[in-house]
Amino acid sequence: MPEGDGGRTDQQTKEAFASPLHSWFFKNLSRKDAERQLLAPGNTHGSFLIRESESTAGSFSLSVRDFDQNQGEVVKHYKIRNLDKGGFYISPRITFPGLHELVHHYTNSSDGLCTRLNRPCQTQKPQKPWWEDEWEVPRETLKLVERLGAGQFGEVWMGYYNGHTKVAVKSLKQGSMSPDAFLAEANLMKQLQHQRLVRLYAVVTQEPIYIITEYMENGSLVDFLKTSTGIKLTINKLLDMAAQIAEGMAFIEDRNYIHRDLRAANILVSDTLSCKIADFGLARLIEDNEYTAREGAKFPIKWTAPEAINYGTFTIKSDVWSFGILLTEIVTHGRIPYPGMTNTEVIQNLERGYRMVRPDNCPEELYHLMMLCWKERPEERPTFDYLRSVLEDFFTATEGQYQPQP
Repeated sequence: MPEGDGGRTDQQTKEAFASPLHSWFFKNLSRKDAERQLLAPGNTHGSFLIRESESTAGSFSLSVRDFDQNQGEVVKHYKIRNLDKGGFYISPRITFPGLHELVHHYTNSSDGLCTRLNRPCQTQKPQKPWWEDEWEVPRETLKLVERLGAGQFGEVWMGYYNGHTKVAVKSLKQGSMSPDAFLAEANLMKQLQHQRLVRLYAVVTQEPIYIITEYMENGSLVDFLKTSTGIKLTINKLLDMAAQIAEGMAFIEDRNYIHRDLRAANILVSDTLSCKIADFGLARLIEDNEYTAREGAKFPIKWTAPEAINYGTFTIKSDVWSFGILLTEIVTHGRIPYPGMTNTEVIQNLERGYRMVRPDNCPEELYHLMMLCWKERPEERPTFDYLRSVLEDFFTATEGQYQPQP
């Protein structure tokens, strides 16, 4: 039997700092993000990584992608334990002087693990950082290549900045908002940087206004959910996407900001199926009556909280209401909310206390969460941080975090 499970020795500390040389070592990665990375396209059965343990300081965890007959693709986690005199083990039957030797052993044989380690987790290359001083850029620096779609505010294009950096460019309709008001808001939006928010790179401030952001390969969530890939997503993956959106909104909540137009059309999806929130804050600037008046054809009634419809009162709590509607879009693969109802009927029904019925294939617990988002009194609706924590642990709350020792 190995000796005690004590603190890390000098030799182990040295090993830990050497580990980043290995492509399988991820220093600051949570259990949830390890699962997201391993289940992303590009990884397969047996893909693995080693990360620093969240629950035990100075220890490591092994995360491995496996296939389960009932659940499909899953990630299993093993605690890597420290030896008092240096070294590591997963099973007390066999110990290793370093993490490299441990990985080598389980690459050759599963030896009690769910599967043999196949290859290190493949990750998305980090986006090239934007040039800090290049904020207001000349229109000539942009080449618009492919029109991706048109929305409330104008057109969206895939293009290139300075001929080589791939970007998304939103071209705003002339007269849709004041250039001065937009620039003031854009300067605020620039400060909101988070892995779950679409990164705002630069702007063209002469009309037509251009907003230059990071490019997201899979486009809007509402469209992606209807694709051949999106339609096959399991409820686990759909709820993970919801958790990612809640994480981004929790950041917006923490910064005392408001989105005002939260729905699946304003969530973008990357090539690794991570979700990011787009168009935060823009709705406030629109000067088009079709968009700003509740009778207007473009006003997103079906996503809007009653107090925002009736009194124009937008808060983070009206965003929470919209998030509840967004959850219905996710579980129905992009269906329009309140199917069969006109906007007028929705307003009338909400005033009578009606709430959307539980969609097919929607777990009861998730519908309960939606109903919390749709509480009449805004202050009774949950925080985004609470929503994030519930969604992240939706299927794991009753499971042990780690696999038993082999």
